[in-house]
Amino acid sequence: MLQAVTEMMEGVGPTARQQDVLDAVLRLLVEEGDRLTMTAVARRASCSKETLYKWFGDRDGLLTATVQWQASKVRVQPVDRKGLDLVSLTSSLERFASDWLRVISSDTSIALNRVAVVHAGSDKRDLGAIVLERGRFALGRRLKPVLDAGREAGLLEFDDAETAFRTFFGLVARDVQIRLLLGDRLELTEAGIDGDAVRATQQFLALHGAKTGPKAP
Repeated sequence: MLQAVTEMMEGVGPTARQQDVLDAVLRLLVEEGDRLTMTAVARRASCSKETLYKWFGDRDGLLTATVQWQASKVRVQPVDRKGLDLVSLTSSLERFASDWLRVISSDTSIALNRVAVVHAGSDKRDLGAIVLERGRFALGRRLKPVLDAGREAGLLEFDDAETAFRTFFGLVARDVQIRLLLGDRLELTEAGIDGDAVRATQQFLALHGAKTGPKAP
């Protein structure tokens, strides 16, 4: 059933009605944390439990779809591998960085990650694994092709895309996520997030930008 959920999320995506359900799950996670139940979701989303089981299989399937739905809000701007230049590469990285900062600083992501951390310290490790696989690892799989395209165009220099991705991730996140998880009430404005995204991208390009200029066509 988890495979079916993955195919739903990565194929045509959830329907508008399914999106309503997933948004209800996110709100309940903020309010109730790990006490979330299929009954509570059905009540909040005004749908039957039978429908939830049909769409998502079980609670793990529902949580998997919820994590993927939240991660899908981080957009990876497509790049033209043949005509890629520094402007379009920079724009793609900045968009990814600003979207990711908005997602991880939201109340829903903070609640989701707090529940995942609690699971990691117990015998219930399912949500932690889901958050890693459908969140951070999935984002890596989506952004690394952009980094590889930048390297192929002679705009970036690195030996390993995963290492370069971790560097970019660290520059974007800094200590923001851990501070939010620990209850620090950071004031992250829209302008501040966009500024942080630009700054992180410029720092990444300073580290991994090609020193010899782009390759000749």
